[in-house]
Amino acid sequence: MARDVLSIARVLGGELVGDGTPPATPVDAALRLEDFSVVGHPGFATLVVAGAEPLASALTTGGPRVDALAGAVLVSHGATRALRRAVDSAGATAIIGAEASDAVLHPLLVALLATDQAAEDRLVTTGTKVLTQVARRGGVAAVVAELARRIDGWAVLLDPHGQVISTAGAGGLHVQDAVAVAFSRPVRVRHPGLQVHPVGTGEDLSAYLVISSREASMSRGRDLASQAAALLDLILRTHDRTTTERLGREVMIGTLLEGGSAAAALLRRWGVHESSLTAFALTARSKSVDLERLVTRWLDELGSVHLITEEPGHLLGFLRDDRVDDLVRRVEGVTADARTPLRLGLGSPAASDALARTAAEARQALDVAVTDGRTVSRYRALPTVALVLDRLDAGDNARLTEVLDPLRGDDGLHGELTRTLRVYLAEHGSWGVAAEQLGVHRQTLTNRIHRVEELTGLSMGNPDDRTAAWLAIRALDR
Repeated sequence: MARDVLSIARVLGGELVGDGTPPATPVDAALRLEDFSVVGHPGFATLVVAGAEPLASALTTGGPRVDALAGAVLVSHGATRALRRAVDSAGATAIIGAEASDAVLHPLLVALLATDQAAEDRLVTTGTKVLTQVARRGGVAAVVAELARRIDGWAVLLDPHGQVISTAGAGGLHVQDAVAVAFSRPVRVRHPGLQVHPVGTGEDLSAYLVISSREASMSRGRDLASQAAALLDLILRTHDRTTTERLGREVMIGTLLEGGSAAAALLRRWGVHESSLTAFALTARSKSVDLERLVTRWLDELGSVHLITEEPGHLLGFLRDDRVDDLVRRVEGVTADARTPLRLGLGSPAASDALARTAAEARQALDVAVTDGRTVSRYRALPTVALVLDRLDAGDNARLTEVLDPLRGDDGLHGELTRTLRVYLAEHGSWGVAAEQLGVHRQTLTNRIHRVEELTGLSMGNPDDRTAAWLAIRALDR
């Protein structure tokens, strides 16, 4: 543990007087009076050593030097009344009446602090060795957990987009605080010993390590966290795939797209036994986003096999049907940070031996997501009305529109009620937006929709009825 002012006073056998510097302040240096000019670090105490008379004289001369001395801790063998009055008048702190003489006080303190620093260095070295060992056995999570234990605090590891990779200690309770300090956001954070350590540098930045330590020695926590950040950088970069691995995966994905018994057999050997899979296509608007590394980590978290390959402009992959929503949540979480918008296209589930269809759907859905600026686009939700209407003849088209005939006016033409229904459905049933589009009060819109329901027998609360109404409206436009 780093020496503090009170422990120095006890070692010297002196009396601690004055309240300018708290007794628990850690000490970082010891200087002779003639060598002192300013306190090196506001969070640490600087010891200034001299006889009682020179110290009393320096405190009573006035000027900026007195202010500097008031921020230090004065140390003297003497304990004169003049020195006591000078310390009290300047609002300083002093250790007086030390057992050692003034001649040996400075070298004694230098040796004491050097021994203390050597002990700190040994603790950091030992901690680094342990962190290296746990990294080999447990990876990222083990390093973060061991670091939190050794600094007696908590740790949060964030990816470059602010998403949590791992937490330890009470880190799970302070994720928002960690994100705030890592990305310099205007959020007030109150934690002792809070530090941010980038994992990697510049364009190679792979994460942020945020720690909060209750240790008295902030330097030890800083050194250990710095070593941990270097280890984490190495571990995270092991997820990079070599060119050979990428080519191999590309060939295997090609086999899956060809389908048939060969694709099914390959999936079984790959450890995938699901009868159906869903394809996804993912792209990012920023070239700084390493999609392969990001998706690989997500698949690891989901316990899924890495069925992914890079295609021009995007990443194509396959996922268990029940994991699709988990992937969507991760994409939406990253995209919530406007600096890293992602676009995701999802196909519909397909048999494991016939995945070409769902892959084509995912690519098409991704094109729509990019064009419309959506975060997620599902093939099943793409507009299919035109496809349906294109396959209907005139008789079928007339039968579709019959459901809206009760809305015609006395002249046999569709008017206000049909237009109201069109706008209401086009705005996805949003009362406020639809009313604004129509230029009417919300209550007026509500009354008109209720009238539509009475005349047609349709319920706007029933998805089938809403679909029938929309198909009829689209058929009217043909």
